[in-house]
Amino acid sequence: MDGVRTRRQAAAGKSKTAVAAKSNGDAATDPTAEADYPYENIFLFWPNLIGYSRIVLAIASLYYMPLHPRTCSLLYSVSCILDALDGYAARYFEQSTRFGAVLDMVTDRCTTACLIVFLSTAFPRWAIIFQGLVALDLASHYMHMYATLAMGGSDTSHKAVDRSRSWLLNLYYTNKTVLFVFCALNELFFIALYLLSFSSPILQPSLLKPIAPDVVNNGLYETAQINSSILRQIFANPHSAAALEMARANKMDSFWPWVLAGISFPVMAGKQIINVIQLVKASKWLAEGDVKARRAAGLPRRRPVTLKSAKPSGR
Repeated sequence: MDGVRTRRQAAAGKSKTAVAAKSNGDAATDPTAEADYPYENIFLFWPNLIGYSRIVLAIASLYYMPLHPRTCSLLYSVSCILDALDGYAARYFEQSTRFGAVLDMVTDRCTTACLIVFLSTAFPRWAIIFQGLVALDLASHYMHMYATLAMGGSDTSHKAVDRSRSWLLNLYYTNKTVLFVFCALNELFFIALYLLSFSSPILQPSLLKPIAPDVVNNGLYETAQINSSILRQIFANPHSAAALEMARANKMDSFWPWVLAGISFPVMAGKQIINVIQLVKASKWLAEGDVKARRAAGLPRRRPVTLKSAKPSGR
């Protein structure tokens, strides 16, 4: 009887320990809590595997970007299409993770930035515009993500934008159709500009300076000394700016790139407006948090007001 009673007391003690652990919110003390769930490797979730494939496709598109517009556009477009697929996979397999959300955003920002960097070299006259677009895109999304985590909590998604803060951002992030159209046409505009860089005449004629006939004759035929600078002009470096522009010039028809650019330009402009609004709203949200934090810390400190003695009137 004493042995039975001891076993019962031990079992009761274990149950009390488990109940106390649950009441304190510490599931790690209950050995059966982890045993109920299988081991999961977040890095091998289906949405994250799709994200890795997007990175591989993006790197491949960058490799073909200087001289192979069709191959590059195909790889880059597939990478962008997979951006929509990973979201569906996350919901279907119930594998939405913070790592996947950050991976998706970082991949989007990096691929778009790399394409715009190429455009700034293809159209140097508009380089400052492209540089501004990259800066706005990165700053807007970083501020928005940081404000969401700092003010909304670590479990808050950057897409959970309250309508009271901005109805436009709420529509942009909560309506999947609106989000897809804006992101897709924004990328389409930059792809169209990329294709136009292969369908225009020589972009920088100043890079290709013709060699005067008398210089060639004097340098190659009338003297035994071969001028190395002349050789460099005749046999141009295949990686030089002039050689790349010669390879790109008049490589494809410009009709469809102009059509795609014209159709997608209004949406691209709207996307930049959304980026500006997102940057402003995130800045104001962080400023509100700063004011609350300063008040909680008793700042600014109230200094005692001293009344200066009135000066005699002299009468």
